[in-house]
Amino acid sequence: MEFLAADWLGTPAWFWLSFLGLVAALTAFDLGFLHKEDREMEIAESFKLTGFYILVALAFGAWIWSERGAEPGMQYFTGFFIEKALSIDNVFVISLIFSFFAIPAKYQYRALLWGIIAVIVLRGIMIAGGAALVAEAYWVLYIFAAFLIATGIKMFFAGDKPMDVASNPVVRWLSTHMRVTKELHNQHFFVKVPDEKTGKLVTAATPLFLALVVINLADLVFAVDSVPAIFAITTDTFIVYTSNIMAILGLRALYFALAAMVHRFHYLKYALAAVLVFIGTKIFVADFVLGGDKFPPAVSLGVTAALIGTGIGYSLWKTRGQPEPEWPAKNDAATRAQLDDLADNKT
Repeated sequence: MEFLAADWLGTPAWFWLSFLGLVAALTAFDLGFLHKEDREMEIAESFKLTGFYILVALAFGAWIWSERGAEPGMQYFTGFFIEKALSIDNVFVISLIFSFFAIPAKYQYRALLWGIIAVIVLRGIMIAGGAALVAEAYWVLYIFAAFLIATGIKMFFAGDKPMDVASNPVVRWLSTHMRVTKELHNQHFFVKVPDEKTGKLVTAATPLFLALVVINLADLVFAVDSVPAIFAITTDTFIVYTSNIMAILGLRALYFALAAMVHRFHYLKYALAAVLVFIGTKIFVADFVLGGDKFPPAVSLGVTAALIGTGIGYSLWKTRGQPEPEWPAKNDAATRAQLDDLADNKT
């Protein structure tokens, strides 16, 4: 059929359909088979599922390598490794969000799953916009590169100030423009509750919905780093999108595998900072030092893998024996008071 061979954003349509079919199948399997009922995921299960998603992502990269050649294959793996490493930072932020909203572990997986579905759409929009910009004006890549270098340098000197969920303007806006319950209602994002004035049933959001919104906002912040980083590796929209999404698909399982030990990756941020500086710098090197020749993809992949691997290894070695830091208790009085304050903003 001709439409399968038709070009779409520089790649045959059947590549896109194959990828989207794989994503849909994995998501349906996850939601409809693995987690029909809300339950807490065991650490052993989360590690197995994380390994499964990584194997699927690596197999997909091997398929790209065999079908499209070594260069696109190496670009995919480079983007995948960067996004996967950035996901570890994302795990820490998600843990803080769930802790603040007092979300039990058995409901966290559902929130993460629907969050990932939203991310697939939002990343697609961001990547399509970035691809359109680069296609119209190549110099936009220099802006991306400069931004990555600046972000990497900032990461070297940034502290570890935790995210202030209660002061998040979007959370405040939602709590003043929507009815929000003070308590969870199992796995539901919205429930019917009696209106305090009329007694009629009205729709109200639950803390689980607010947690879902904040998680997606946090991902958009991370995307501001990760999307330009992959565009600095390749402008091939298919490679940019697939490497991003394949890394994100396993975030749910990765969260449960690493949430209790994310403090062990404290020094990974310095490796990520070095990766961002390297990826940004290579754009200028390729155009102004190599005379417009492509920066060798094998070098990009090797340096990226070496920096991330070193960062993970050093972190695990340096933090061995260190106790897990105390995070805000899920149901302490201060957290409960903040949640009650958010719910009382809209009555």
